[in-house]
Amino acid sequence: MEFKQETMPKHIGIIMDGNRRWAKQKGKPAIFGHTEGAKTLEKIVRYANKIGLKYITVFAFSTENWKRSEEEVKGLMTLLQMYLDDYTKRADSENVKVNVIGDLSALSQGMQKSIQKCMERTKDNTGVHFNIAINYGGKDEIVKAMQKIAQEVKENQIAPEEIDEKMIENHLYTKGQPEPDLIIRTSGELRLSGFLIWQSAYSELLFIKKYWPDFQEEDLDNAILEYEKRKRNYGS
Repeated sequence: MEFKQETMPKHIGIIMDGNRRWAKQKGKPAIFGHTEGAKTLEKIVRYANKIGLKYITVFAFSTENWKRSEEEVKGLMTLLQMYLDDYTKRADSENVKVNVIGDLSALSQGMQKSIQKCMERTKDNTGVHFNIAINYGGKDEIVKAMQKIAQEVKENQIAPEEIDEKMIENHLYTKGQPEPDLIIRTSGELRLSGFLIWQSAYSELLFIKKYWPDFQEEDLDNAILEYEKRKRNYGS
């Protein structure tokens, strides 16, 4: 489907929920759902690039997901690393600019190396700006931003009264990017679960009952059409 750039969202955030429940319905282990979810993600990012979406941010692994079983966490990390390595290899043909956000210090050295290599390899691409949130939590992001600002105050780089919304935004992982116009969550759950909680203050929210592996290009089309129907007043 073709959309007008002036009316379609510039930035869409997606909480890719339901992989495990989708797998359970089929009598499969959780990692099977995550693997199929990764295939869906690749398809949707490629389509987002095709229709001219400027930014897409997906919630891949939260700071709370470490509480899952060791087997599932290990499988997820292996899958994410393979995904990043594959994007690195396809950098020239895909034209997608990959950016990984979150507290990357807690990740393995191998994962960190794959992240840096993928980001470096795709940094000059001109297509959709693809943010992957790994070991990400909205509260954690704000805490880390406050810590950086506090250190700058301590070092007399800034005065406390200079702290404003713009300064805080410039210390977030999404510095320099537009806030998400639309956030989609699959699986029917009706919450953000800490996803982009600063950036989503005025985002339009859309909750879809489908599990993430079943999400199709048509569902993204319908989400954009729904967004275009809404009137955004920003409190006015």
